[in-house]
Amino acid sequence: MTPDPAQLQILMYPDPALRAQTAPVDPSDPLVQAIVPRMMELMFQSNGAGLAAPQVGLPWRVFVTRDPENEEKALAWLNPELELLDSPIECDHEGCLSLPGITVEVRRPMHIRLAAQSLDGAPVECTDESLFRVIQHEYDHLEGVLIIDKMSTMDRIRNRKMIKQLKTAARNSKTE
Repeated sequence: MTPDPAQLQILMYPDPALRAQTAPVDPSDPLVQAIVPRMMELMFQSNGAGLAAPQVGLPWRVFVTRDPENEEKALAWLNPELELLDSPIECDHEGCLSLPGITVEVRRPMHIRLAAQSLDGAPVECTDESLFRVIQHEYDHLEGVLIIDKMSTMDRIRNRKMIKQLKTAARNSKTE
C-alpha cells in the first residue's frame, strides 16, 4: 500500500515502526519527492529539530533537520552514512517527537561526518558542529535506536511514569 503524504503523522512510542529496519531510497522516486516535504512540514508543526522516516511509519533511510543557517528552512538527508570522528564527548538532554514529555541525558561525540544525498539526488556532506546532536539522534532512528535505549538508571526512574502512559495510550488506541 502506497502511503498518502497528507495522512502521515508522527508515530508515538511504542509503535513497532520506530524499531523497523530501514532501506535506502531512490531520490527521484515521486513518492520520496512527495513525502520528504511532508516530513519537513510535520517537523516544523511539532517544533522539532529533526524527524526520521521511521517516525512517520516508513522504513526508509531518510531524515530531515532544520537548516542551521536558516531555522525557517529544512534539510533532507537521504541514504545517510554517519562517521563518528575522534572527538570530545558532550552530555546533554534530548527529547524526541515520538516520546513526548521524555528527556534523556545522552552522551555523543561532538565531531561527525555525514555523507548523504539531497532530495535532488546530489551528494551532500555535513561536518557542522551545530548539527552533531540532531544528526546522531535522527540517524539512531534509522537504526531502530531510541533515546530510551540510552537511559541511565536515574533517567529510567525519572521517565518511568511517562513511558507507562505512552504504552497505556497505545494499548487503549488498539482497543478502540
